[in-house]
Amino acid sequence: MGSELIYRGHDAQPTADAYSPKPLKPWFFVIRPVRYMLREQRLLFVLVGIAIATLIFTLSPSSSHGTYRPGYERIPDVSWESTGLTHREAYEHRGGFGFVNSGGKVPLGLKRKGLRIVVTGGAGFVGSHLVDRLIARGDSVIVVDNFFTGRKENVMHHFGNPRFELIRHDVVEPLLLEVDQIYHLACPASPVHYKFNPVKTIKTNVVGTLNMLGLAKRVGARFLLTSTSEVYGDPLQHPQVETYWGNVNPIGVRSCYDEGKRTAETLTMDYHRGAEVEVRIARIFNTYGPRMCIDDGRVVSNFVAQALRKEPLTVYGDGKQTRSFQYVSDLVEGLMRLMEGEHVGPFNLGNPGEFTMLELAQVVQETIDPNATIEFKPNTEDDPHKRKPDISKAKEQLGWEPKVALRKGLPLMVSDFRQRIFGDQKENGATTTKSSA
Repeated sequence: MGSELIYRGHDAQPTADAYSPKPLKPWFFVIRPVRYMLREQRLLFVLVGIAIATLIFTLSPSSSHGTYRPGYERIPDVSWESTGLTHREAYEHRGGFGFVNSGGKVPLGLKRKGLRIVVTGGAGFVGSHLVDRLIARGDSVIVVDNFFTGRKENVMHHFGNPRFELIRHDVVEPLLLEVDQIYHLACPASPVHYKFNPVKTIKTNVVGTLNMLGLAKRVGARFLLTSTSEVYGDPLQHPQVETYWGNVNPIGVRSCYDEGKRTAETLTMDYHRGAEVEVRIARIFNTYGPRMCIDDGRVVSNFVAQALRKEPLTVYGDGKQTRSFQYVSDLVEGLMRLMEGEHVGPFNLGNPGEFTMLELAQVVQETIDPNATIEFKPNTEDDPHKRKPDISKAKEQLGWEPKVALRKGLPLMVSDFRQRIFGDQKENGATTTKSSA
């Protein structure tokens, strides 16, 4: 039988020899990385990278005190602690991030960032001129108009501009837009138009203003209300200052406009005090210029249209009522200064040059037709006897005053009216000729 190895518990158990690894070669931790770098030309790529980085840092401009880059102004290193300013004050002193001033980095060719602005009634007489100025300044403008008195022709020249939008909308209905500023001009302003539907007029002034103030509150926009000198009614104080409360008939035929604007001012101030909405209030006096409605019943447009048509100039009452007339470009300048300023108002925006209706008729005769006759008719109800703004507040706080005199601005309006009146007649005549043919 073959031999067997028998294990018995009381015998000693054989044990295998213990494992012992090979000892590490000298310089192992140095040789291994060197071998890794030498494989597949890794060392060559590392050397090339170092050379490129060295070249870049060598050619780039170095700065000692202050930061300088081509196209930027040098900014000296300033320790704001040494100036005694806090970090917040230091930030405001520099104008914040990206703010352009003489002490910060000013990239060459950097322009002012345009605002997004909505102009209600922007297709109307004053609104369209305001839109022109805002577009020219580089802002994006959204015109909201229901075209009751506004005309598409007033803004058609902006139709191809990507910064211009036109929305046919009645401000009596709510509207949601993302904007920075709101110029609220929407409301018929001439007696012929606001008396046409007095309930609609007061709804525009009240509900429309509420909707626009609500929009300003929601999106954090600054709101400007274009009020009117009609809030003074038939004034007992002359000239009228902003602190004068007025003399208004609350149940007269003009009340839908007069009291509507007074209520709009109340709402505006309540939103300012109660909801902290940034607001501005302008009280606009008689304004004239191109794009006025030809037959809107206002005295300047009436006289100009009648003189061009060789009709008698209609004077209501004895013609001794006084008005002050400002050119539209002066008004637009005042509105923009008010919006960009820090004062709430209200501010009178008008030309303090005072004319009687007979004096105005004489200026129109001199400008258009010296042979034009004058026809007197009974005066209208609640027509104010005197109207002249005190613009001391606007001069002091806005640095604004009108520049265009009546005899200088009237010919510009006459040129526009002549083209529109006789241009329309030519077109109508051409249409009649084609129809008869």
